[in-house]
Amino acid sequence: MSIAIESRSGEAGHSGPEIRSDLHVQVEARDHGGLEIELESRVKQYYGDSIRRQADEVLHELGVKHGRVKIRDEGALPFVISARIEAAVRRAGLGEGTRVLPAQIALPESSARDRRRRSRLYIPGSEPKYFINAALHGADAIIFDLEDSVHTKEKDAARLLVRNALRAVDFQQCERMVRINQLPVGLKDLDEVVPEYPDLILIPKVEHASQVVEVNRRVEEIMSDYGLRRPLWLMPILESALGIENAFAIATACDKIVALTIGLEDYTADLGVVKTASGTESLYARQRVVNAARAAGVQAIDSVFGDVADTDGLRAWGINSRALGFEGMGCVHPSQIPIIHEAFAPTAAEIEKAQKIVAAYRDAQERGLGVVSLGSKMIDPPVVQRALKLVERAQAIGLVD
Repeated sequence: MSIAIESRSGEAGHSGPEIRSDLHVQVEARDHGGLEIELESRVKQYYGDSIRRQADEVLHELGVKHGRVKIRDEGALPFVISARIEAAVRRAGLGEGTRVLPAQIALPESSARDRRRRSRLYIPGSEPKYFINAALHGADAIIFDLEDSVHTKEKDAARLLVRNALRAVDFQQCERMVRINQLPVGLKDLDEVVPEYPDLILIPKVEHASQVVEVNRRVEEIMSDYGLRRPLWLMPILESALGIENAFAIATACDKIVALTIGLEDYTADLGVVKTASGTESLYARQRVVNAARAAGVQAIDSVFGDVADTDGLRAWGINSRALGFEGMGCVHPSQIPIIHEAFAPTAAEIEKAQKIVAAYRDAQERGLGVVSLGSKMIDPPVVQRALKLVERAQAIGLVD
């Protein structure tokens, strides 16, 4: 006489010849019979026992003690293995409310409100192969993207991957940003990632200050629940005509905002115009973002330059962006980072002129003079302040001793 066994199944992850640093997990949970784990792995000879042991531990923590589990490993690291198993179990309708977390590495220093944000490298939140080496490219920040680069059906699994990466991967000096999904889905992202100490949350498609207030309220609730005291900053992304018109209200929606940025792909789509390399069609919007950011006392950050192959176009865009008043922009490929850094760095001529102004200012201060002069020219206080800031920026990036 056979006994019917209730079965609940779910799967997550990817495998195949072109996949690396990931794995595919299929979980078929049962009511009896213990755990049966089938493992295929490129590194089975070396790490097979370790992968099985980890799978067994994660499944038990998630409350899965009986069932069949198939794992096809393509060189995934432990934090990825754990996230993929958890996603598969949740999709099977189990493990809800349970978080299986990798060991927490030593946290870097908290991110300063006014830190340098010249370059921010986007990383698809569903692609763990990009996580490990992300910091090696030298960007000022990395952005784990849970929005546009992640398929709708993979949102739940991506947020678990990003959550685990924030705990387990050392991103060195990079500011660790997470772009959540458009509200209300983005609130679920916050529930997973905020407890793991990201430095900054990017809020997409913001059109009203109330959206920022809602995100900030949820962030504060989560931080209070977990007893967190570390600063967590916000950066709204304006991606529509309405968002641009409400730029200042959005930039001043709460005191956790450190920067305002623009998404030109969605903005130009909203206008119904073609996005061009010259940026003429978006000049008004970009100037509005800079002005609103300056008025609010926060940084202005430009959009990405999407054509990776057009390095000359990127350089020209970056130089123009800095001239408009932006302090940085997004990157869609590591090869763009050094070009952006060069574009946003003061030139040798600018540094030399600023140093002369600063020297004249200090000389006037030492002599008790209220007027600063350089040769036959009188230097106004705003010019002195601009020169001081430029020299400080040049020192920060190593162009001046």
